[in-house]
Amino acid sequence: MFTKILIANRGEIAVRVIRTCHDMGIATVAVYEPADRDALHVRLADEAAPLAVRGYLDQARILQIATSLGVDAIHPGYGFLAERPEFIRACEEAGIAFIGPSSQVVDTLGCKVDALKRVEQEGIATPRHSSRGFGPGDFDALRAEADRVGYPLVVKSCRGGRGRGERMVRSPERLTEAVRRAQAEALTVYGDQDVYLERAILPARQVEVQLLRDRQGTLVHLGERDGSIQHGNQKLFAETPAPYLTPQQRERLWNMALQILPLFDYTTAGSVEFLVDGQGAFYFTEIKARLQIEHPATEMVTGLDIVREQIRLAAGEALGYTQADVQLRGHALQCRVNAEDPWQNFLPNPGRLDLFRTPGGPCVRVDSYAHTGAEVSERYDPMLAKLTVWGENRAMAVDRMRRALAEFDIRGIQTTLPMLRRLVEQPRFSQGDYTTDLFHLALLKAEAADQDLRDLAVAAALAYLGRYQAGQPTLPARVQSGWHRDSRKLPS
Repeated sequence: MFTKILIANRGEIAVRVIRTCHDMGIATVAVYEPADRDALHVRLADEAAPLAVRGYLDQARILQIATSLGVDAIHPGYGFLAERPEFIRACEEAGIAFIGPSSQVVDTLGCKVDALKRVEQEGIATPRHSSRGFGPGDFDALRAEADRVGYPLVVKSCRGGRGRGERMVRSPERLTEAVRRAQAEALTVYGDQDVYLERAILPARQVEVQLLRDRQGTLVHLGERDGSIQHGNQKLFAETPAPYLTPQQRERLWNMALQILPLFDYTTAGSVEFLVDGQGAFYFTEIKARLQIEHPATEMVTGLDIVREQIRLAAGEALGYTQADVQLRGHALQCRVNAEDPWQNFLPNPGRLDLFRTPGGPCVRVDSYAHTGAEVSERYDPMLAKLTVWGENRAMAVDRMRRALAEFDIRGIQTTLPMLRRLVEQPRFSQGDYTTDLFHLALLKAEAADQDLRDLAVAAALAYLGRYQAGQPTLPARVQSGWHRDSRKLPS
């Protein structure tokens, strides 16, 4: 087992990994940019080292720190360097374990079109897609391929995996601008401009199966997670199990995921992602070669620490259990709380947190780096926290999520909490009968709750009093003339 792990990340995922390492008796090293000097992950780690100009993407500096401090493994979290094959290869060459799949596997899965073709050869359905990726100089070929694939279609980054570099195109007239934007974003996030095309499946649900595989070949699934409620290709809610699957569909989904992962000689933790169309058919889309943001929901229903399993498997240990030993119990829901203003087109809202009060109670979990007085930077992803709840059944989990969102109090900046509270009140959400269009419909058609209307009435009344009345009570002018006293005099 490892003795010291460097966490090449920041924010809530760095905090989450450090806590598991400490539970396992493993020393930790945090890295930080100047703005993160006082961040929670730096405070919790056993050692910390500053980064240079390139920050959390500075591969050479991170490896230098790891070597100088005697680190024997690096955990990348998600984002930044988690899916950079050149960084994983550098770790392998330096004799430092990378807690994740090998560089060869990540490189293979990064070629999304090739991965789709490999799965198709096994008789598993995929969305109709382009035959290759396209760079900035291939637009004429891309346009011809778009006509073959058909509209509506999705432009996707060949190196993507977190919704970045992805654009929906509903007509040929919008293709040029969508491709330009997707390539620019992909270059910024992944350092690669190549994109490919995929026929859009509408309406659709998005579901992924969490898997663990050791080097001895033992493979288990930990159930599926639905991630259909999204904004900007980022999941807002996740839940497990997916509420719309029949037992037969669920079994078929698990079996497909178990068939796909070994095709790429994948080990440690990973997720196989599918789209589900209106008739309940499954289409493989990609393998997420990293820890997923939504993993706490799976941990709540399995009782497993997935980060702990990642570390064990990266150290070469066997799983030590089989599929029969994995028990899926109850229902879990998770949502992301972001430092964004949902009523201003999700404009990022950095600043100082005047108050950060998290919900509590049975079966409520909050993963966050934030605290009262913390600074939310404009330089990073706006996610402040992940709220996860568990219930014996879905109805109990939904009620617990409503209660937890009501208790969550963040002041000093705008957040997505009001929007999340509105979403969980939607009838389609309560019934578990939703697709990827629920988010937009909820904001367009939602009616204010009675409690919200009462609060608005009180606020309006207080505002009126503050504007039109003095701070001290006064008598109205109509009662100061004395006419009412004269009217009560007896005749003389």
